[in-house]
Amino acid sequence: MQKLNLPKYNFKLKNSENKVLIFDNLRKKHFVLTPEEWVRQHYVQYLIQEKQYPVSLIALEKQLVINNRRKRTDILIFDNLGNPDIIVECKAPSIKITQDTFDQIARYNLKLKANFLIVTNGLHHFYCKMDFENENYVFLKDIPDYN
Repeated sequence: MQKLNLPKYNFKLKNSENKVLIFDNLRKKHFVLTPEEWVRQHYVQYLIQEKQYPVSLIALEKQLVINNRRKRTDILIFDNLGNPDIIVECKAPSIKITQDTFDQIARYNLKLKANFLIVTNGLHHFYCKMDFENENYVFLKDIPDYN
C-alpha cells in the first residue's frame, strides 16, 4: 500500500482467499484492505495516538439516512455527551479531493450537526470548523487535540 502523509502505524494484516485483510481494532474484525480502508485505519490511529481521542468516542461507518437513502460516515467522533463532534470523510490516495467531497460531508452534517469536518485522502488533509450562524465552514490548519 501507498505511503501516506500520516505517521506509520503497525497493523495486523493477513491473506485470505487471495485478498489482503487488515484488522480493525475498533470493530474487532478483519476488513479487505482497499486504498480507502488503508487511509481510514491510519487516520483512526492518528486520532487515537497523536490527538488523544478516546476509542470509546469513535464510531466507524456509522449509518445515517439522508433523503430516504442510507449513507455511512467513515469516521464519526462524539463529544462526552454523545453528540456528533467530528466527521471524517476518507478517500483513497488516488482520489483528488474536490468540492464534491466537501458537498458530501456537508450533506452528512446537515443531519449530524458536528462541529468539525475533516476530509482526507491520506496525502492531503482538510480541516474545517463549522460556523452554524453563517451557514458555512472555516478552514483550519489542524483539528484540536482531545481535551
